[in-house]
Amino acid sequence: MKTWTDFGIPIYQEFIGEMATICPECSHKRKKSGVKCLSSNGDKLTWHCSHCGWSGSLHEKGENINPWKPKEFVKPPEIEVNLPDKVVEWFKERKISKQTLIDYKISHGNVFMPQENKEVSAIQFPYMRGEETVNIKYRDGKKNFRQVSNAEKIVYGFNDIVGKSEIIIVEGEMDKLSLVEVGYKNCFSVPDGAPAINTQNYTSKFNYLGSIEETISNAKKIILMTDSDSAGLKLSEELGRRIGREKCWRVKYPEDCKDANEVLVKHGKEVLKETIQYAKPIPIGGIYEIGDMSEKVVNLYGEGLKKGLSTGFQNVDNYYTIRGGEWTVVTGIPSHGKSEWIDNLMLNLSNNEDWKIAFFSPENLPIERHIAKLAEKHSDMPFVDGFNQKMDRFDLDAIMQDFKDKLFFIMPEEDEMNLHSVLKLAKVLVYRHGVKGIVIDPWNEIDHSRAQGLTETEYISQCLSEIRRFTRLNDVHIWVVAHPTKLQKNLNGEYPVPTPYDIAGSANWRNKADNALALYRNMATNEVDLHIQKIRFREVGKVGTVRLNYNKVSGKFK
Repeated sequence: MKTWTDFGIPIYQEFIGEMATICPECSHKRKKSGVKCLSSNGDKLTWHCSHCGWSGSLHEKGENINPWKPKEFVKPPEIEVNLPDKVVEWFKERKISKQTLIDYKISHGNVFMPQENKEVSAIQFPYMRGEETVNIKYRDGKKNFRQVSNAEKIVYGFNDIVGKSEIIIVEGEMDKLSLVEVGYKNCFSVPDGAPAINTQNYTSKFNYLGSIEETISNAKKIILMTDSDSAGLKLSEELGRRIGREKCWRVKYPEDCKDANEVLVKHGKEVLKETIQYAKPIPIGGIYEIGDMSEKVVNLYGEGLKKGLSTGFQNVDNYYTIRGGEWTVVTGIPSHGKSEWIDNLMLNLSNNEDWKIAFFSPENLPIERHIAKLAEKHSDMPFVDGFNQKMDRFDLDAIMQDFKDKLFFIMPEEDEMNLHSVLKLAKVLVYRHGVKGIVIDPWNEIDHSRAQGLTETEYISQCLSEIRRFTRLNDVHIWVVAHPTKLQKNLNGEYPVPTPYDIAGSANWRNKADNALALYRNMATNEVDLHIQKIRFREVGKVGTVRLNYNKVSGKFK
């Protein structure tokens, strides 16, 4: 596969989301040659110029894209140890000693900085794993940052946390070094800082967690010491969600400080030590103090109630939107399109909101068949012949690339097909990949063996409570597709629209769900009515009915 520079596009490292830069086709011909008119997409590896219309992809036509091929990382250049007096003095002003700089092999040199579009002098922070330099972070005098293009992403301080039962997570290299100065080496910094507060596409910024999964799993206590600004709090929330809030603690900085280095510079070593020592557990277990919640209340006041995300269907959004920490029950008569619509909804969330989705869907086995169905909806084309049309192989390769690192499938061993096992595997995907949406389709495919003496109603109540706890703790949304019991036809010979009360088990389906939906399909016209029967929070939606059209060829709703 080609790189950006092969096409003359001045991008020298991997990135996610959108990046604007100058267009090599037209910028040099314009009076304002510095205008960044070329929009590049780091996820899809495509570009488009809004001025001259030039567009393209790093994937060549017909190229066989293998999304499962392991990535080959670039080895960073050797660093020549160089600590000029001005660099030592710069660190000294920030209370970082020369001995710490030597211990962590920090150096100084010249490097090309894309933000400046030229070579500049920069501090070099080597990211070490054992004795190997895996990556290098460069920082210039204007606080521009970059890492080695296509090198592996690991945490800064990897060697210091191996085997530790207590680990501190900070937001930058300076904060890591500040903690070293006060005796807390059991600390690492995230490699890319915090995502911007308005960033939607940020989940791939946490891929580095995979390299320390065992270390984090074995640790008993994790202290989150990210910045106290909105972006830092967002980073802290996502780390807590993935790691598990039950073992995460959070520090409270002095009023005039937002990070560890600022505390060290303004207040000294003892206050920084106390900041760590007085960390408090993230509130869980139903006990919340006003002091713990004041920051969140103030943010809620300033930002307003958090609305749900779009379903990808404009008319549905007037009644139902998607928010983490909730769960939705979906019911309907067999063959009325429940699974097809859920698949369509998941693709909309993946494509439009960059949500990562996990499916537990035994009825869609084998998994490759399920992926084929999803590919049809993604392309709006049939996967196989039979409709006088078929998706192109190149399109299929591109679709598989789009699905990579976004869609995941859960299938426990045959003797562990219970709800607990499904959620346990889902938790792994939350940590490793930042999964936000989980589908259980259908409910009756789960093993519902229950303890002797436990009634079905009591069992259902316990299961739904477990689902609700999981969504709250992990800030995910779960959809449970549940079939109704046998319905009676009305006087016109038609089945009525089912409700959660018609699902086998108990009225807990209606009472414990945050949202309840039912699909009802007119077999003659292929029109499907989506009945929104319950919405717990008014900022998310309202009760009502909307109509959708179903395409038999692609299985897509519009």
